[in-house]
Formats: sequence, structure tokens, C-alpha cells
Amino acid sequence: MQKIIILDFGSQTTQLIGRRVRELNTFCEILPYNKFPKDDPDVIGVILSGSPLSVNQADAFRLDFADLRGRYPILGICYGAQLMADTFGGKVESSDSREYGRAQLQTIDADDALFKGIAPDAQVWMSHGDTITHLPQGFEVVASTPTVKHAAYRAADGEPLWGVQFHPEVFHTLCGRLLLHNFVVDICGSQQDWSPAQFVESTIAELRQQIGTDRVILGLSGGVDSSVAAVLLHRAIGDQLTCIFVDHGLLRKDEYTEVMGLYANLGLNVIGVDASQKFYAELSGVTDPERKRKIIGKGFIDVFEAEARKITDARWLAQGTIYPDRIESMNITGKVIKSHHNVGGLPEKMNLKICEPLRWLFKDEVRRVGKQLGIPQLLIGRHPFPGPGLAVRILGDITPEKVRVLQEADDIFISGLRQWPTEDGDVLYNKVWQAGVILLPVQSVGVMGDERTYEQAVALRAVTSTDAMTADWAHLPYDFLAKVSNDIINHVRGVNRVCYDISSKPPATIEWE
Repeated sequence: MQKIIILDFGSQTTQLIGRRVRELNTFCEILPYNKFPKDDPDVIGVILSGSPLSVNQADAFRLDFADLRGRYPILGICYGAQLMADTFGGKVESSDSREYGRAQLQTIDADDALFKGIAPDAQVWMSHGDTITHLPQGFEVVASTPTVKHAAYRAADGEPLWGVQFHPEVFHTLCGRLLLHNFVVDICGSQQDWSPAQFVESTIAELRQQIGTDRVILGLSGGVDSSVAAVLLHRAIGDQLTCIFVDHGLLRKDEYTEVMGLYANLGLNVIGVDASQKFYAELSGVTDPERKRKIIGKGFIDVFEAEARKITDARWLAQGTIYPDRIESMNITGKVIKSHHNVGGLPEKMNLKICEPLRWLFKDEVRRVGKQLGIPQLLIGRHPFPGPGLAVRILGDITPEKVRVLQEADDIFISGLRQWPTEDGDVLYNKVWQAGVILLPVQSVGVMGDERTYEQAVALRAVTSTDAMTADWAHLPYDFLAKVSNDIINHVRGVNRVCYDISSKPPATIEWE
């Protein structure tokens, strides 16, 4: 399969480059800058990412272009452009002032393949402290801005090699999608055959070959990733797959029963385990959020392992690991810095092999594959939900009564989002990235009827985002917030005050703990 290789030099937007390439129906891989696959016949082009480093630093990440130049079209972005200029004999110097934010292109070679169709005054986004002051011999300027002479350059002899000091992958570069289309499709020759249907077909074939007649176990969370992985595996190997769904008692109201019903309708073989009392007991009196996470993580592994060991002939452990998880698990030297295995050391303890059918997909692609598989929107359209569940939305210690209060309040909020219509005929739920209620560790005075009350306060949290790296608080209608507040106070025993969180990320996080 054709692919674009994105060599990562540590930029925060490297994943975004990958998303933009995938949006062009073109497969891509993000690899550490020093891990280029020299003998991969499917590579059709290379993109060099940005970096927090300067090419003039002694420890700057360098690249041997011998394996790239003359073999593939190359596009350097920001640091990638500066690295090429510096490596090939140009000069990169520190700017008098950091160039950050919107900029307007002023001069463009209208005949340049990379800038085909792009307006001469197109808006781009700069974010760099260094700038290219002199181009290497044999290179020429393609585009400038009022403050950046070499905003874009190319090899003068027609070699397919370009550098841009702005970021085409970000939203604020309005011509970015067209520029990347020009590179990926027109210059590299992508056939744009990367699609959900193609992925499903090829992955099912690969899974059948990989697994054969072996038995597979998979831990379901009720979320999008594990659900899509389960259905994909079921399509490939049928009853050879056994799923385990652990209820730690900290799911949303009726979620365990609801999700088990959805899984049954999909034909999945699912073992449901109600372990809520175990988790309540182990969390009793615990207030530190990190301790909560560790207790729940270990408890999940213990319960999952006990059930998994009953399946004595299992040879594989399947997981819903997606591509951003794998990228975040490696730094750019290729060393593991974070584990995303949902069941810790279980594969080694039980001598299981790992199967990750979604390992190449981004979250939005997982949803598209889920839709292709016919999974109900109720599952594939679900908001992200923290692994520890409501434990990190109850500030302070966990009790069954607090869980009840939070589940009731959360159910009113989420149900309201699902029902409230928007002007375009949709509902609020689909306009929000993530939403939930937080039970605060404070009580407030109130009046209900003729009586004074002293009860719990809750906070509503709803954010908009595309990838959870940044998020803005959702500007929900006042009428909707008023109704939800009244419904919670009137129907949830123990709550007499409702607040709305209007903090963005950064500086706040999406979850409170």
C-alpha cells in the first residue's frame, strides 16, 4: 500500500500532519527522525516535521539525507525546512523576534507545483524562533511574507524538494490542505485509496492470517476504540473471540446494562463482570486522585486476569490501541516512555501475544471504520470517558451514595445534550467533544420549599475539541443550562447547586482530576 513517511523531530503538531495526510485518503506512518525504513517499496514521499529545537544547537536532531534525496519527493516543515537548508549549505539564524501567528504570503511562483492554486496573499501560520537567512546553492525562493524572506523554497533544478517555514497542517493556514494535496497527490502520486472500506477488507484478511484458529480475548470498556476492535475481530474470526466487560461500579447510570445489550445485538460473545463492590471497598477513604487511578487500574487487571484464565486455550490478547497511543508510547529516539497496554503485564504473565487491529488509526478514523462496520451511532459517537470512570469526577473519597448522586446528575446532563436540538437539525451532544458532571467536595446552603438545605454542589463540564490536545469550553445555550440546572436540583436528592465550568485547556484540563 502506498504510504507517506512523516519523520518526527519532536513537534507538537506531528500527529496533526498525519491526520491531514490521512484526510487525503492516503496512508502514512509517523516515525522517529532516525528510523526511516530504507527498504520499504511502498513509500512514495517524505515529510519532515517541526521541532522545539534549533538546528544550531549542539544536540539538534540531524538527518542523513543519503537515503532520501533523489529517491523520494521531500517536504520540510518549519524545523524540517531549516534542517534541509542548513544541511545543504544554507544559513539558519536566530530571529530578532520570535515569528509566531498569522502571516500573509506576498510572493508566490504561480507555476510551482507545491503552490498550485494557492492565492498570492494566502494566510499562513508561523511558529519559529529561527529563520533561514541564506538558501543553499541550487535552491530558490518560492514564497515570502513581510517578515520572512524564505517562507518557502525549492530545489532550482526541478528536484522534488521543498521547504516551508510555516505550518500547513494547522487550521489557521487556510491554504494548508491544498498545499498538502499538491504534495501528496500531485507530486508524490498518491492514488488516494486509503478508506474505511479498504481498511476493513484488508484488516479482516490480515487478522485471519495472523490468528488462524487461535482463541482471542479482548477487554471491552464500552468506549469507541475497544468496541470497534471487537466488531472487527468478530468479523474476522467469529466465536474465536471472547470479550470481557468489567463493571467497576463507576460507569454512567445504567451504562453496564445498556452497553451489554448493544454488544449482544452485535453478536459479540461478551462476559460481563459486576465487580463494583470490590472497587468500592478498595477505594473507601481514598481521596488522592493518583491513588484512585492506581487502585482502579490494578483492580481491573485482577478481575480481568481472573476471568481470562478461565479461557485456558487463549493465545492472543486483543486491545483497542490506536495510532496516537503508539506514537505517545515512543519518544523520537524510539525508547518506550509510556505504556498504553490496558491490562498491564497480563500478556507476559499469561504468555499471550498482542493483537492491535486499530494500531494505525486516529480516533476520527476509528469512528469512520465503526460506521463502515455498521456499529450503532450510540456506540461510535460516544464521548471519550476516563478509564477510572466517575472516580475522577468525584472530588474526594468515593462512596456508593456519592456515585448514585453523580450518576443521576450526569444522566440528566447527558440525556439533555442528546435531546436538545440545534439550528442545523442536529443535537447538542454531537457538537461537544466531551461532557460530564463533577461532584464537588463542598456543600452549600439553599432553600427548598420553606426549609433551609445544606447539600452538595455539582459542576457541569462540556468542551469542544478536535483531538483533546487543546479544548475550549462549549458555549451551550443559556436556556439549556437553565433547564439542566433545574432538573438536577429538582430530581437529584442531595444536590442544591449547579455550576458551569468555563475553563479552557490549557490552562485547565478537561477532567478535574
